[in-house]
Amino acid sequence: MNDQPRASGASSAYLVDASVYIFRAWFSMPDNFSDQAGQPTNAVYGFARFLCELIEETASNRVAVAFDESLTTSFRNTLYADYKANREPAPMELQRQFAWCKDLARHAGLPVYADAEFEADDLLASLAAHCRLSNISYCVVTGDKDLAQLVGQNDAWWDFARRRWLDAAGVHGHFGVHPHQIADYLALKGDAVDNIPGVPGIGPKTAAALLSHFGSLDALYSRLEEIAWLKIRGAKTLATKLRQNEPAARLARQLTGLASDVDAVHRSPQVNRTRGNADALDALLDSLGFGRPLRERLHRLRETAPKADLSSER
Repeated sequence: MNDQPRASGASSAYLVDASVYIFRAWFSMPDNFSDQAGQPTNAVYGFARFLCELIEETASNRVAVAFDESLTTSFRNTLYADYKANREPAPMELQRQFAWCKDLARHAGLPVYADAEFEADDLLASLAAHCRLSNISYCVVTGDKDLAQLVGQNDAWWDFARRRWLDAAGVHGHFGVHPHQIADYLALKGDAVDNIPGVPGIGPKTAAALLSHFGSLDALYSRLEEIAWLKIRGAKTLATKLRQNEPAARLARQLTGLASDVDAVHRSPQVNRTRGNADALDALLDSLGFGRPLRERLHRLRETAPKADLSSER
């Protein structure tokens, strides 16, 4: 685990999980940032600064941003009513800033994606699929462990704020499973963050050991009789636990896997930065009360996008 992804430079795509960095800005930036109406703007300011730092550091012409609009309306809530039920809804003061962050990214020339049925994770998975088909290496910019499942041999997972990144080997070193096994791993051990229970009695080490031997959840359930002979703590009772909780494990696997075929992305897959809309960006910054330094920084970055895309804006 290092602080700089190998998937870097102007030829690589940076796929940004916006919510992570908006929430971090909301909690870390002073609350004295506000517009003329007295509404908080600290999360937008912090998010704008993060985008500037990301583009300045990577010098990439390919940066796309995915937002969550489906925290209670995604297909996962239909499958499992208690999905993410342990999370308090964002306060209105923050919800308002999510909309501003989306506008800011779009006006600054970044492709923006959001969907009422699919989460940001699914949108990023769909963008990653587009990149693979286009032979573009990518880096998923996030702090969410679920997205480690998107890492291919030439790609990376990067928590920009904490300066931590994982390539495919790093994912295996950190979790004990390969990227393509992350969804099965989470289904077995559960994911408290998303309120997914998993199989009782199976923790991270046991889940990793089982997947190291069987390869996948499907293979595990087709060969339960082998478990008793494995050198795993509590192996004698694991098969019974797994058999009794198979419906829950199968459901969890539907929740932990990512959809990579979201129409909102595949109708118009785009990861290239553009010149955005200077006037709309200025109008937004004026309404938010942001000063000259950040304004100049955003425009300077906007103007580094390829000239051929001058008139384009998602």
